Amino acid sequence: MSRISLKIIGQSGAGLLSVGEIVTQALVEMGFDVVADREYPSLIKGGHSCFVIDFSKEDIFALCGNVDVMVAIDKPSMEAYYKDLKDGGIFIHGYERQFGIKKILEDMEARGCKTVYVPTRETAISVGGNILMQNIVLVGMLWKVLGFDYKFVQEQVEKKFASKPKLLELDLRCLKAGFDAVSEMLEIETPEKGEKKILIDGNHAIALGAVHCGVRAFYAYPMSPSSSILSHLANMASKTKMLVKQAEDEMTAVQMAIGSMYMGTRAFTATSGGGFDLMTESLSLAGIIENPLVIVVAQRPGPGTGLPTWTLQGDLNIAMYSGHGEFPRVVIGVSEPTDCFELIQHAFNLAEVYQTPVILLTEKVICESKYTVERFKQNSIKIERGLVEGDDLLNLKGEDRYSVSSNGVSQRWMPGSSEAYYFANGDEHWERGELTEDAEKAKAMQEKRMKKVGLIKDALPEPIVYGEKDADISFIGWGSSKNVMNDVVLEAAKQGVKVNYLHYSYVMPLKEEAAIKFFKENKKVCLIENNFTGQFGNFIEAETGLKFADRLLKYDGRPFFVNDVLNFIHGK
Repeated sequence: MSRISLKIIGQSGAGLLSVGEIVTQALVEMGFDVVADREYPSLIKGGHSCFVIDFSKEDIFALCGNVDVMVAIDKPSMEAYYKDLKDGGIFIHGYERQFGIKKILEDMEARGCKTVYVPTRETAISVGGNILMQNIVLVGMLWKVLGFDYKFVQEQVEKKFASKPKLLELDLRCLKAGFDAVSEMLEIETPEKGEKKILIDGNHAIALGAVHCGVRAFYAYPMSPSSSILSHLANMASKTKMLVKQAEDEMTAVQMAIGSMYMGTRAFTATSGGGFDLMTESLSLAGIIENPLVIVVAQRPGPGTGLPTWTLQGDLNIAMYSGHGEFPRVVIGVSEPTDCFELIQHAFNLAEVYQTPVILLTEKVICESKYTVERFKQNSIKIERGLVEGDDLLNLKGEDRYSVSSNGVSQRWMPGSSEAYYFANGDEHWERGELTEDAEKAKAMQEKRMKKVGLIKDALPEPIVYGEKDADISFIGWGSSKNVMNDVVLEAAKQGVKVNYLHYSYVMPLKEEAAIKFFKENKKVCLIENNFTGQFGNFIEAETGLKFADRLLKYDGRPFFVNDVLNFIHGK
């Protein structure tokens, strides 16, 4: 077997996260490519949760949706998830009162599933542990069933509980007891030793990218799934000397970011859709005063509170159109950790060079999922501040700040660095920033700002085509769609179907020529998008006049799985 999908199920607060992290890190240490995601309810404790891990010796980019092995910590989670196990899969559990799960076990048997049972609570107690340690017994059982070397999982348990030596001894006994109680059941191809990849989630990568490109301040009000950006940057602050502040609300956070950028300090904020709603008046202010601004919007399903711990691509429209009035902006969608690390750096360059707001869209599945990726390339993206510096400061006049230039970009300098001064005025203004209601000046200033749209579009990289030419079916998408489509291209080829995919990282301004060319070169072009209305597809159709042959849309709070797309391709 070259690709395996594990699903560990249990209640929140029952040690599910620890089990998932131990198994995931052990697989990474063995050299496997890993994608891992946690599904959980918006509860502190209780409710049904799961930790899904796909791993392979080959490169993988998304979850497949086919569960090969399921590990159940408790009965309620079995009842919620047991049907997710594929026919012929392996079901591992330790629930002693088997009469209470008779229907589940009968269903497993009817579908050809193999059940692996050890009374985990009794086993934990028999070696000196307690009932809470049954999850470690299950880890040992799982590792033996997979047929892997015990030392890899032992090392991860030792690391996980190194700060609790008394508990560690008991945990290792429980782990070994579970490992010894079952037999190997799978023969899995293990990877050849090579340079080990890093395991990281999208939010951590955004935080590292921000540090790498010289960000000196971060302001946010916590809102899932963006909150861990705040945590990561706060945890690094003693080393980076970055100013990290939790503001009293989202309006304050974005205004602090605007103020810091105005004074010449690279700063940003992060939120989710509901928090971004509160920032839009300030977004418009940044637009008229031509102040650089970077906002990370971590998407989750709405409207309202919606599904706060699940995923969607539902906030593209508010990123593209929110804020009163018309002004240039850049909208970027990340897809995986390397993207996150690099595109946050490009976001700052674009914001500063073109003096405009940049909205970086991510998604819960990107924010919190763990991916194995190559180590990030450092110092590969030049920092571009777009500031007047050195002797050029001596020749500035106040009118230079908003001068009606041929390309729409005026000179910008840090306040106090030159004797020239201007007004950063939220009213319509003339070249020094002084208020004006003159019709000709208002018209000229609006045109001046909007000239930057074409300039920015010309500067953006082209979207990338993945897959084969002369495809049987083609897709266009953005954000996390790239991950699943990279897997689909490979899996479909094994099934004799040619698939290609055009991916947009830079969503707005739209490089529509690439879409037009892609439509001309391919016979059946479909949209793939994780929302109800197909927001990006509607944008492409409006800008190009083209029509998608079909649309693959998903809006239940779950990401696209490989099987979702393959079933769509095969008409299932």
